[in-house]
Amino acid sequence: VQLQASGGGLVQVGGSLRLSCAASGLQFSRYAMAWFRQAPGKEREFAALISRNGHTTNFADSVKDRFTISRDNAAKTAHLQLNSLTPDDTANYHCAAKHTILSVVPGTSPTDYDYWGQGTQVTVSS
Repeated sequence: VQLQASGGGLVQVGGSLRLSCAASGLQFSRYAMAWFRQAPGKEREFAALISRNGHTTNFADSVKDRFTISRDNAAKTAHLQLNSLTPDDTANYHCAAKHTILSVVPGTSPTDYDYWGQGTQVTVSS
């Protein structure tokens, strides 16, 4: 199984980025997908998740109304749209996959997830 995250970069305050997570080696449509982020010296924290059918999403309070999550099961790809970025959003962003039954939504703990990508760095300059 491979989860390849991409789309990170350097952006100014208020800017936007679109992260992508390309999956291979798994039946993508049977997995809920999530994004976590980890800033230097801090623990990995939940950012957003989407159910395997795309009907249910959940966001951390810190990103709600600024980030959106989506998926394309045919392309085996999940996306995280980051808007209105602030320096507090600077982190390494990781995608993760959790096998679920039907529309069950996994939790927001990193230990809930089966597979992880390597991360893509997002840096917001002030």
